[in-house]
Parts: sequence; structure tokens; C-alpha cells
Amino acid sequence: MTNNWNATRDEVTHYLQDLIRIDTTNPPGNETRAAEYLAGVFQREGIPATVLESAPGRGNIVARLKGDGRAAPLMLMAHLDVVPAEASQWKQPPFGGNIVDGYLWGRGTLDTKELVAMELMIMLLLKREAVPLARDIIFMANADEEAGGHLGAGWMVKQHADLIRAEYAINEGGGFGFELLGKKFFTCQTGEKGTARFVMRTHGRPGHASQPHPDNAVLKLADAIQKIGAGEFPVHPTATVRLFFEKLGAQLGKSAEAELLALLDPKKYAAAIKRLPIDDSMRSMIFAMLHNTVTPTLLNAGTKINVIPSVAEGQCDSRVIPGCSAQDVEREVRALIGDQVEIEFLGDTPGLESDFRTPLFETISHVMAHHAPDAPVLPYLVVGATDARHVTKLGTKVYGFCPMRAPAEELDTVHGHNERISIENLAFGTRVLFDVVTEFAAK
Repeated sequence: MTNNWNATRDEVTHYLQDLIRIDTTNPPGNETRAAEYLAGVFQREGIPATVLESAPGRGNIVARLKGDGRAAPLMLMAHLDVVPAEASQWKQPPFGGNIVDGYLWGRGTLDTKELVAMELMIMLLLKREAVPLARDIIFMANADEEAGGHLGAGWMVKQHADLIRAEYAINEGGGFGFELLGKKFFTCQTGEKGTARFVMRTHGRPGHASQPHPDNAVLKLADAIQKIGAGEFPVHPTATVRLFFEKLGAQLGKSAEAELLALLDPKKYAAAIKRLPIDDSMRSMIFAMLHNTVTPTLLNAGTKINVIPSVAEGQCDSRVIPGCSAQDVEREVRALIGDQVEIEFLGDTPGLESDFRTPLFETISHVMAHHAPDAPVLPYLVVGATDARHVTKLGTKVYGFCPMRAPAEELDTVHGHNERISIENLAFGTRVLFDVVTEFAAK
């Protein structure tokens, strides 16, 4: 490899800046502008690329480098849309792409335009270096992931499966480094939770607000929400999560291992999580990895301040452990709030788990042992959802791996204020992913 990595760092930074400056807030999305920008870069480099719109302005892009066909394709995937940003709460403009003190600021720098830029750069390097490939390398960047992916990866799977059919895919959702009890680790997503969002609805006797009474729909809803917030949900350790804690424990010594394995025991979890010397961010992540979660997010009741409403509604975002369903969530919620509250589910998308015992996972581990020899790679269950939920329907094994050494306080800016990535992290991720792809796909 003759690549100048300093020049590559500057180039991938430039691409990410350009992508950040294209506002793809979803809704409405307008991802076509970003897809066409990428298509222009590919065209200049002699790489065929196609932009496909699922609806006006909702663009997806696919590009391909041909291998000799000895092995099935590898896909590099990410999404182009971003969540809204409250510009007044940011230290830098969220769509400015500014570089300050070694960090590139903007909405999408961690979710996931940074991965788009890294994967774009890898495609360009493979082409420029004329790397001989045993596999086709497919690049796919999608619209609409932040709203479920139905106009993005979901649409591509239904309408253009032949363009993106692959044995393996590298996606968002893992790759971040973290430290526990003085030991460093990296994650590779091999599973993700599903969704079972629902509406809670309570009914009561309407009336004049000057005459309060207990048969108030708002009070009933508030009581149900409080019980959900204070209640204990059952522990559901999946194969991925069990392996995650077993491998953590094996690296941290007998005492820590016992505490970590206690997390997998429903009778010991509550005491074990309190004893672990970890911060709140890690504590929240561990909780979500082991439980079906229910988070009330939207409330609606009443039309006038002096009228007691007859109906109150609360929407809840529920994330579901692989192997569980909406019925399991309802059973767990009912155990807390009883049967007097209506529950209406808005959907039921199952979680996913992929086998980590594959050549791609082995390659990721081998490459990371070179770049970060003191930080083993652990299979990991992502507590949110990604476009893997769509692509796996084609039989593709999807791993989330966007390698970064960012501290937790930076990763916490995803979907928050002041999202940013260090230039060195962007360069690190690009180099690691390039090595993964060349080792896995080159002849």
C-alpha cells in the first residue's frame, strides 16, 4: 500500500465537511442532494454509481467495485439522513462543517455521515491502488434511516435487491472504544434490539377543572407513567450479551468477572449493577442491553386549561430484546400498571442477532489487534435500531463497525447538541476499515 495517510486524512475530512453542509434533516430528508454529491465524486474517479429515488428528494446511492467473483460481495453501508438540530443550542453551526481545535462539528459527524465519508474514501483508495479483489465491494448510502428506513434501505431491499445482495455488510452501530476498570475494549455490533412502540390511553369523567375528582384521565395516565419509570423489568440476556459479559470478565479478573456474570442472573442483577464502579452512561447502556425498555416520550390530553379531559394519551418508545415481541412487552408493562389502561401497539419489529463466528468478525479482530493491541473486540448488542433490520432480509450478515476512540461524553452528542468528531478519529476509522476491507476482500 503506497497511500499517504496524511493526505487521506485531509481528503476524507473534506468529504465529510461537504456532506455536513448538505442539510439532510429527516423530515423532510432531501437526501438526493447528498447522493448526487457522492455520485459526482465516484464519477470523477471512474467508479460506476447510481442514484435511486424512492420518492422525490429521497435519494439512495449504490456504487460497485468488481472482484473476480471467487467470493460473494461485501457491502459498505451507512445512511445520509440526520435528525433535527436545535441550532441555538450549539456552539458551532450544526450544518457549518467547521473545524475547531481538531474537531469537525456538525449534525451527522457521528451518525452517520462520518461512516459515509470513510466508506467513500475506502472505495476511492481501492480503485486508485488497483487492489485485486476476490469479492465485489458494494457501497450503499441510504435515505430515511432515522425514520425507519422505509424510503431507504427498506425500499432498496424491496425494489433493487439485486444491486445490493451481499454475503456480509459493514454498517453503523459498533466499533467504538470504551474503558472498563482500567481495561480498553472495542465493540463490533452483531445484534440489535427491535421496536414495539405503543400508545397508552386512559379514560375518565370530564368536567369543570374547578371541581377536581379522582376519575381524571390525566391522573390515571400520570400514574401509569410513574409506575413504568419506577418499575423493574425482567432481565433477558441474549447469546450476544452473555458472550459480551463473559469476554469482559475474562479480561478483567475473577472478582470483576463474578460481578459481570451476576448481571445475567435476574435475581442478582439489581444488586450487581449498583456495585459496579461505572458511570451513568455505561450503567444505562448495560440496562438497555439486558431489558426490554419503555420510554414515555409524547403526551397528549385536553383542549382547554379549565376542562378536565375525558381521554389522555402517552406515546412510548419501546426497544425489544431479540427473541422478545410486542406481546412480551405488553405482559411486562401490564405487570406494572394493571389492566385499566389501554395499550395500542404501533408496530412490532423484531430484534436481530448474527453469529460472530465468521471470517469477517475474525478479520475485524485481527486488524484491531494490530491497530489497538491492548483492546480486544467484543460482540455487542446495539440498543437502538439500524438499517440492518432491512438488509438482513436478503440473508446478509451485517456487522456494525465504525472504529472510533472517542470518549463517552463525545459519543453522547449523537442526536444531541454539539455533535462532533475529532479529525484523528476520522483518520483512524478510515485506516482501520481500509485494512479490514483489503484483508477480507483482496486476493
